Amino acid sequence: LLSCRLYCEEAKDPKRRSCQTVLAEALDIVIRSFAPILPHLAEEVFQYIPYKKDSEGVFRTGWINASSAWKKPGIEEAIEGACAMRDSFLSSISGKNALEYEVIIVIEPGLLFELMEALQAEETSTVSQLNEIMMASQTTLLSELPKETPSDANIIKGTFLINLEGGDICEQSSYKVIARPIAKAKCPRCRRYTAESSSTPCPRCLHVLAAGKGST
Repeated sequence: LLSCRLYCEEAKDPKRRSCQTVLAEALDIVIRSFAPILPHLAEEVFQYIPYKKDSEGVFRTGWINASSAWKKPGIEEAIEGACAMRDSFLSSISGKNALEYEVIIVIEPGLLFELMEALQAEETSTVSQLNEIMMASQTTLLSELPKETPSDANIIKGTFLINLEGGDICEQSSYKVIARPIAKAKCPRCRRYTAESSSTPCPRCLHVLAAGKGST
């Protein structure tokens, strides 16, 4: 997920910049965490961080101070729910390349569906956060099974317990996951199966490449 965002998106794309922000925050917390027991290593790493402008060093700039903006209600549950569905998907294609598949997730209207919508606003996407977590080339989020679903389709069923606000909101939700071989070609740039032909980049990559040329 990280490599896709960092390598495939535009340099100033919000997805890429948000990924860099998370990595920077994680590095800062890790350095300050081991500073008391590995002071020399912590100080050396801190001084080599290229975007840091503090010259006082790790020991004079305070202890861990994570922003409250990172603690958004429902985000942890949304990610955990998506990961549970990803595990169901990967188990259904055991040993195969997940990028060669598209995933259909079916959840009845409710809290779990709303949490997944926070990760993917559109019905079908190749670039959403939900699709990145699923590790597939395309993810479709539905509230009911598609009418064209074959009777012999391999439908993986699962449940996920949502626990919000310290247990004040608790809901057991069920979901279905269907994995289907995707009918697209492999993009030569991002390696996802989202291109019309193997010799032409996918629409997302074409847009990024065109934007890069326009900015030079």
